[in-house]
Amino acid sequence: MAPRTARAPGESGLFSIGQVLALLQGDFGDLSPSKLRFLEEQGLIAPERSKSGYRKFSQAHVERLRLILTLQRDHYLPLRVIAEVLAEIDQGRDPVIPGAGPRSASSILSPRRVLGREELQRQTGAASRFIGEAIAAGLLPAAEVFPHDSIAEVTALMKLAEHGITPRHLRAMRVAAERDAELVEQAVEARGAASGSPSGAEDALELAALLETVRGGVVRRKLGR
Repeated sequence: MAPRTARAPGESGLFSIGQVLALLQGDFGDLSPSKLRFLEEQGLIAPERSKSGYRKFSQAHVERLRLILTLQRDHYLPLRVIAEVLAEIDQGRDPVIPGAGPRSASSILSPRRVLGREELQRQTGAASRFIGEAIAAGLLPAAEVFPHDSIAEVTALMKLAEHGITPRHLRAMRVAAERDAELVEQAVEARGAASGSPSGAEDALELAALLETVRGGVVRRKLGR
């Protein structure tokens, strides 16, 4: 199946269902239009409506959805408890997440601002063709909406290109990184199964950082020969 492509939000700054799916499905693969509608029916999310009746989501709606889905996936909270957490947030509080020790909602998720393609180009100075090459190489999401940390990634890619290392040269690196991600996911799942308790995003990030350290050491030793 071809990757879903999202366009940047319109002048209203609002996203369609398709754009929301493009933003979130990379992290939450089981997200679907029916699930979005179900969460709305449960009163957890209340998107705006266009004059023709289509659902429209703001950046705040997207981050609320990210929080809901994270609490479901990583903390196994039922919708009833998630609704209580959201109610406290709506009242201006920063609730402690049940079963997560002293962690609060704000410590689990920080807002993730997204960029349209034109804004990403403007902030990095990258040409549209260069962004397209990075997307074709699998180094950026196949979308017109990008996470804010794409600025650092594109900047790094441009500096590499100045030395003749273009996005197409990095396809093998992307494949290796995806294999690393699969390895991390398997390790986290196995650890959770062995301990009888869920292992979540923190464990995955810790393992990813360890892999980065090992990979960097290998590269430095190779260059030192």
